[in-house]
Amino acid sequence: MIIPPGFASFSEYSDQFLRNVAVDNVIFGYHEKELKVLLQQPYTLEKWTVTGGYIKKTESIEDAASRIAFDRTGIKGLYLKQFGSFGNPQRVIDDGFTPQRIGKITGFELPADSWIFDYFVSVAFYTLTEFSKVESTKGELEADSRWWPVNELPPMMFDHAHIINEALSALRLHIAHFPIGYELLPEKFTLPEIHSLYETILGKSLDDRNFTKKLLLTKIITKLDETRKIGRHRSPFLYKFDKEHYQEGLKSGVALVF
Repeated sequence: MIIPPGFASFSEYSDQFLRNVAVDNVIFGYHEKELKVLLQQPYTLEKWTVTGGYIKKTESIEDAASRIAFDRTGIKGLYLKQFGSFGNPQRVIDDGFTPQRIGKITGFELPADSWIFDYFVSVAFYTLTEFSKVESTKGELEADSRWWPVNELPPMMFDHAHIINEALSALRLHIAHFPIGYELLPEKFTLPEIHSLYETILGKSLDDRNFTKKLLLTKIITKLDETRKIGRHRSPFLYKFDKEHYQEGLKSGVALVF
């Protein structure tokens, strides 16, 4: 029995959610110079999906996205950005998404005309989080939850590979105009580390001097009187984000087009 206690049937359980609309939350993390995405694998299926779920009738779309992000990462208040919506009559057709399979997952017999097999629209967000702080947690209906490099995705259900690509495109657009990075890096970092982050996300090389000059002009990072020893003769200074300027940059934008 996977349906939470207190519900006599899947129908009773599902009545707490909005029908034909869901949230898909593309959770990005940055680790060892790779951009990764947190994926989930439903029970009995070989394919994977982005983290997501239905919207409760008692919450907003943003609240649903925040809840899903917290449930999967254990971290509250993560940066969320809505980047699109996806709907297509063909998107529900998948060789693994059948009443028989879903019945095995939930423990209930589902009719073939159940609303969860109907045409539905996904409101998509991307979420940014520091990789090292995440304790990945799988949901009640999932066999696994883990990070995957965005360039090495496993077989995906529905149109979720497309959703990830669109999330990455949106992230690349936004990072060129807004100071995204606070959520992906540790509290203290070196200039080479933030330079590498931007190169990884944008998928291209950036001139070191030009990048550093533009970044410092925004005042979104502050140089610390601390260094990190990474070799016999290398001890680069550490930096951290200036939260006040960072928040202002998120609202109004900054000159970070490279």
